[in-house]
Amino acid sequence: MFTIDLILKNTPMSLSVQRKSEEDAQSVYQEILSAIRSDKAQLLELTCERQPEKKIGILSSEIVAIQVSQKSSTASAGRPPGFFALAE
Repeated sequence: MFTIDLILKNTPMSLSVQRKSEEDAQSVYQEILSAIRSDKAQLLELTCERQPEKKIGILSSEIVAIQVSQKSSTASAGRPPGFFALAE
């Protein structure tokens, strides 16, 4: 399972959607990058393959960071991947 995390302006937490295959995750990643690079703000509608009822709409001009990560079976304490890692 691949997770696409988005950080928005003035929002302390990330939004995320998931894809089952790496190709699908990379496709969503490229779609979001293209929207960010565009001169016009676009409304992006994303759905989650793991939770099909989960849908988000995001204005592309509000996205400040995006990350794609793979959920591994060795994830520590069930913490989701994120942009910042803190040493314990």
